[in-house]
Amino acid sequence: MKKTAVINSDLSRVISQMGHFDTLAIGDAGMPVPDGTEKIDLAVSKNLPSFMDVLTNVLNELEVQEIILAEEIKTVNPTQLTAIKKLMPEIKLSFIPHEQMKRDLGDAKAFVRTGEMSSYSNIILVSGVTF
Repeated sequence: MKKTAVINSDLSRVISQMGHFDTLAIGDAGMPVPDGTEKIDLAVSKNLPSFMDVLTNVLNELEVQEIILAEEIKTVNPTQLTAIKKLMPEIKLSFIPHEQMKRDLGDAKAFVRTGEMSSYSNIILVSGVTF
C-alpha cells in the first residue's frame, strides 16, 4: 500500500505524471469543470474535505512554482486568501478574473473537487521542478 501523503489513486496518478509548467486545479464544490478536463471528485459532504485540507495534502507531493487565484478572492473570501498565503509564503502568486480561471481549467491536467462551501476557494497550481 502507498504510504506517502496522497493516497487517492487518481490524484496520485495525476501528480506523478505532471511535468514542468503543467497545471493542477483544486476547488470548491461549486466550480464548473470544462468538458475534457479530468475531475477528481473528493467531495463527501458540505466542507468535507475542506479546500485547505486537500491543498495541504497535494503540496506534500507536488512541486509548485506558481499559484493562480481569482481576483475576486481578495474581496469575497479574504480569510481563504490569507490561509493560502500563509501555507505558501515563498511561492509566486498571480491573480486572474474568475471567468478566466474557469476557462483556464480546460488546460489543467485535472480539477480536484473538494467539499468546500466558501466562494472563490479555487486555485491553479503550476508545477515546478525538483532540480
